[in-house]
Amino acid sequence: MVFRDEYALLIVLFLMVIVGCREEKRYHDKVQRQKVDTPSDALQEILDFQAGLNREFRDPETSPLPDRYRKSFEGLDFFAPDTAYRVRARLVRTPEALPFLMPTTTDRTSKEVVYGIVTFSLHGKNHRLEIYQNPELILEDGYADYLFLPFTDRTNGDQTYMGGRYLDLRIPKSDTIVLDFNKAYNPYCVYNKKYSCPLVHGVNALGARILAGVKDFEPKTK
Repeated sequence: MVFRDEYALLIVLFLMVIVGCREEKRYHDKVQRQKVDTPSDALQEILDFQAGLNREFRDPETSPLPDRYRKSFEGLDFFAPDTAYRVRARLVRTPEALPFLMPTTTDRTSKEVVYGIVTFSLHGKNHRLEIYQNPELILEDGYADYLFLPFTDRTNGDQTYMGGRYLDLRIPKSDTIVLDFNKAYNPYCVYNKKYSCPLVHGVNALGARILAGVKDFEPKTK
């Protein structure tokens, strides 16, 4: 009887070891399959962004361009993709910030709140920018985690729109966030005066040349 109990115990221990090994292998398989953000992935993401923006501008249902410009539209003018302008920034949230009215290119104002402050290094220099959240927009489908980053830089009025450019962001799960300036785009009012676009606050003026993203727009007609 004792022999049988010991034999049964050995079988139970053996099965526990097998199960444990299987779980460990499954864990390592999962780790190995995790996606790594490589330079080639980042480059493809930038190219996909450019292609998507051009599709949007060609489509009469989504294009901000007046018909006279859209019909001859061949593509936006972008800086060459450069992953040096894709930076990881530290995000400090500001939950006590109060909503304020951001001026726009028209008499309309946009209700915004400072969601947080990002700090990052670019080409050896440190920078600081505010990120905003619209309390009304986050109630719409697909915008619950949307963040808005308008900025100016030293290319404005030369290679890029004089009023600055925008970045669309999503709330990260950690205290860091990726800022890819290759995805910087122009306000719609650059293309069509019927749009009302938020003006960039002075605190978001970068003392650097951001040679990435969309360049200024030069309309062409047939």
